[in-house]
Amino acid sequence: MSLALQTFSTVKDANAALQAAGTRYLGGGTLVIRAANEGDVSVSSLVRVTDPGLSRIAVSGGKVQLGASVTMAAIARHPELVALAPAARAVGGPAIRNMATVGGNLFAPAPYGDFAVALLALDATVVTEDGELPIETFLAGRDVGRAIVTGVGFALPKAESFRFLKVSRVKPKGVSVLSIAALLELAADGTVSSARIALGCMADRPIRATPAEKALLGCKLTPREIAPALAAAGEGIAPITDPIASAWYRAEVLPVHLGRLLLG
Repeated sequence: MSLALQTFSTVKDANAALQAAGTRYLGGGTLVIRAANEGDVSVSSLVRVTDPGLSRIAVSGGKVQLGASVTMAAIARHPELVALAPAARAVGGPAIRNMATVGGNLFAPAPYGDFAVALLALDATVVTEDGELPIETFLAGRDVGRAIVTGVGFALPKAESFRFLKVSRVKPKGVSVLSIAALLELAADGTVSSARIALGCMADRPIRATPAEKALLGCKLTPREIAPALAAAGEGIAPITDPIASAWYRAEVLPVHLGRLLLG
């Protein structure tokens, strides 16, 4: 099967072409090209955009703007994005990181999409030509939207407040058993004053661990005090089953790895 490729200089023109049946957007290509190679006949045409703004990284005033075409490799080596480097490096090996993009990661189905887990913990906004959406809203409707994602924005986290963990069977570039990202703020007395925890592989897309977040508030990060949060982590999850791990196994090991992440 042959694929037609259309190249546009603007997102507006590409968006118009994307409305045609059988047309998919081509960013880094790690998802759509693999699907085509594996025989996905639903795709007959690809659309790409050459606008250099989609590959721009801007860090200013404590805010970060990442273009949708920014690669994981570019994030991992950026001197002002050190806190995000572990999440970017969790995506495949060097060859994949040179191709995989921010925009593509937002659409990656579990067990992929580890960087999207980090973005969810960071309370990012997703930017399209139609405007901005909270990342939770975007992820919930990502299968029905047709507008091209142009970037994401979020507050630059302090290195000590952002934590990321990917668990895989094959290191360093195996697919996820699970991934966890947490943004924690501590009060002067060492208790948790705010928490956002995002989970990968606990549904078909990244989800918040809201019960665990609530249970952490007012607690110090000690084994005894975080125990209720670990017990609550499994509430509302629907882990995937794949050749890497069963849903049962993922649910069983989640509190173990969340505890390791929280205790540092």
